[in-house]
Amino acid sequence: MANETVNTKYLIVGNSAGGIGAAEAIRLVDKTGAILIISDEPYPAYSRPMISEYLSKHATLERMLYRPRGFYEGNGIDTLFGKKALKVDLDGHTVELDSGEKVTWEKLLLATGGTPIMSQVEGGDRQGIFTFTTLDDAKVMDKFIDEHRREGMRAVVIGGGLIGFSVTEALVKRDIAVTIVEMKDRVLNTIIDEETSAIAREALEDAGVEVVTNHVVTKVTSYTGDRVTGVVLDDGRPIPCELVVMAIGVRPRLDLVAGTSLKTNRGILVDRHMMTSHPDVYACGDVAEAYDFVYSSNRLSPIWPNAYIGGRNAGFNMAGRETEYAGGTAMNSLKYFGLAIASAGMSVPPDDSYDVVAKQIDHTNKKVVLKDGLIMGMVFCGDVDKSGLVFGLMRDRINVDEFKEGLVEDDFSLASLPEIIWRERLGVVPAGFAATKMEEVEEEVGGD
Repeated sequence: MANETVNTKYLIVGNSAGGIGAAEAIRLVDKTGAILIISDEPYPAYSRPMISEYLSKHATLERMLYRPRGFYEGNGIDTLFGKKALKVDLDGHTVELDSGEKVTWEKLLLATGGTPIMSQVEGGDRQGIFTFTTLDDAKVMDKFIDEHRREGMRAVVIGGGLIGFSVTEALVKRDIAVTIVEMKDRVLNTIIDEETSAIAREALEDAGVEVVTNHVVTKVTSYTGDRVTGVVLDDGRPIPCELVVMAIGVRPRLDLVAGTSLKTNRGILVDRHMMTSHPDVYACGDVAEAYDFVYSSNRLSPIWPNAYIGGRNAGFNMAGRETEYAGGTAMNSLKYFGLAIASAGMSVPPDDSYDVVAKQIDHTNKKVVLKDGLIMGMVFCGDVDKSGLVFGLMRDRINVDEFKEGLVEDDFSLASLPEIIWRERLGVVPAGFAATKMEEVEEEVGGD
């Protein structure tokens, strides 16, 4: 296959949520146009959030599949799995693969995701250091644990964010003692507020996890061989361990577009159609800076739902059905160590111009951040049942001024909303309201 040229109408680089969303949208519009998905992973699309369950031996690849077997064939989608895209030629409309093949395309979607951020520490090349963003990462770690299993096995997880929580729970389920080292003053600091972070830390410690904040790992130690024996913190404190996980986060994977004319900032910049600065090239998911409706500007939002929705919008536009991306924002729903947390947008107001409605009782915390009557962020911890309803009001830019205090109450429900709003959300237009009148009312309450 080396040096062979493959031709396709639609080329999608990336086989995760964004790529699948795009392929499905394209097929809704264009039933016959050739679609080719390239992925450097050898697997059909799987749910990346479930790799912790794979590591804890609670899930198989079959259970993790994002779409059923036969999805690609059933939708007429060609695939090149286990092959890496190395270089894109925008003028020539080609992508070069590590196999030597070239692919020519009419429309291109870059859904290349992110790459793990590696801490630059002394001894960072030792055996027993892992990242945790793909199924292969989980497989390699699983094999290492099985081969080096011993009583009292210990791990250090560098990073107390989502990846850190995910891998820590999996390791604890494997009876491995874990120490989390977080450079900031609290865990999950980018997605939740201080009060919820304190609850999350307590849940970790109740599970036997040691949490070290305000410190960084400066060195990984080893015996005369290369195998990890521990880490050293910036204050000189040693922590013995047999494996280390780099769980600092991910950065957009931009190597494919390096040296091209595509406009980038932290990620690839896209417009409201998910189009890049090149009219035949689109981007979505972790690699793209797309519109954030909370900040009214383009931002990175590396989460699964936004990747799928962004990919779907890109796919429609690639196939000629003009579709505007309504915008996403940071949103997370997680349940680790028995603690349920849902958050979105701003968890901490940036200044005093914002209103905050909050209620905290024992191990539950509900908090909504508002400005000019619009919800700008939310954090629900312990009791997350109403978080979906609150997020819907946030996403749809509904003015909640007249009932904002009720947003964090236990009995808050659809019935708590003004009649015109709950009727609209149920798809019921009040009797006597013409369409034009309905538009006026929506304008009044701040709807889109």
